[in-house]
Amino acid sequence: MTRSEHHGRVGPNAIIRVAEAVEARQDRAAVVELFRLAGLAGYLDTLPTAMVDEQEVIALQAALRQQLGIPVARDVARDAGLRTGDYLLANRIPRPAQTLLSILPPRLASRALLKAIRGNAWTFVGTGVFAANPSHPPRLTITDSLLCRGTSATEPLCDFYAGTFERLFRRLVHPDSVVTEIACHATGAPACIFEVRWS
Repeated sequence: MTRSEHHGRVGPNAIIRVAEAVEARQDRAAVVELFRLAGLAGYLDTLPTAMVDEQEVIALQAALRQQLGIPVARDVARDAGLRTGDYLLANRIPRPAQTLLSILPPRLASRALLKAIRGNAWTFVGTGVFAANPSHPPRLTITDSLLCRGTSATEPLCDFYAGTFERLFRRLVHPDSVVTEIACHATGAPACIFEVRWS
C-alpha cells in the first residue's frame, strides 16, 4: 500500500499505548475520563487494532495535557512511546534484523535504523512529514507533528515520538542512547527535531 492510501491515518499504538501508560500511572478511571474528554469513548470497550484517523491522536494528546497538565502529560506520553518501541521490537522488527543492527558499529546501525524508520514513517506521522539526517548526532525531523498540532507551549510536547525513538535506538544502536526533542512546533519552531546522542 502506498502512503496516499493511509493519508491522515496512523497506527493504533498512538492510542493503545497512551491508555496503558495512563492506567499504569493512575488507574482505569483516569483512562475512562481521558477517552471521554478526547471524544474517544467508543474505544473504552475495544481498543483499535487497525489504522486510526490522525484527528483521534491529536484529540487524545490535547485531552491528555488538559487532564493531567503538561509536565505529567509529557511523562505519560514518553512512557507510551517507550511502550510503543517495545511493541515494535516484539512484533514488527524481524529478529534477524535486530541481531544484525545490534552487532553493527553504532553509526552504521544508526544509518540502517533511520532508513527503516523513514520507510515506515507513514504509519506514525499521518499528514506530517518525516526526515532524518544520519550525521552524528543523528537528527529526526517531523514537520506538522500530530502530537502538538494546533498547540502553543513553552516546552516541547512530542514526547511520545521521543520515547519511541529512544527505545529503538537503545536496543538496536547503543544502550546509552538518549533522544531529546531540541525544537518543537508548539514552541514556535518550524518543525519538531529530535536529536540522538550516545556516549
